[in-house]
Amino acid sequence: MAKMTSAYANKVLRRLNDDKDFYLNKEQEGQVYVASLDEEPVVPDYDYLDVSTKIAEIDAKIVKIKHAINVTNVTSTVKVGGVAMTIDAVLVKMAQLNKRKSILDAMRKRQEKTRVSAGYFTSRKTAPEYQYINYDLETVNKEYERIDGEIAEMQITLDKFNQTFEFDVEV
Repeated sequence: MAKMTSAYANKVLRRLNDDKDFYLNKEQEGQVYVASLDEEPVVPDYDYLDVSTKIAEIDAKIVKIKHAINVTNVTSTVKVGGVAMTIDAVLVKMAQLNKRKSILDAMRKRQEKTRVSAGYFTSRKTAPEYQYINYDLETVNKEYERIDGEIAEMQITLDKFNQTFEFDVEV
């Protein structure tokens, strides 16, 4: 067993994925080679069993680390806004809030009144049309700010947790 924080585990995962990419590239490049009939072939340094064993070992390590992170995320709780939530619930809630924030951002950027263009191919002259928002802009701005603050609080809580909480990883 090894002790890791989530932040450290994610660094280890990035390194393992880089190592795996190295071996996958080695496998891709070494599978075949081209040689002319009148020359000595240059055979790439590739051993299928060695490369596939290394990839399988890396995959096994990745599974163990990701499993430990997932177990930690579903069993560990933090307080956000005075409410205890598991880490996985915080992550789901943050995704929901970020989607809502994106919608509110588009709404708060709209003008209260905008002219609708009539198109260039109209032969008759018509009165201009206007599009109006159907909500209170100030309310939307306040809601945007509230959600932005809630996301920031969740992110700070997660960052602190990821940097300090240690869990066991089977090695």
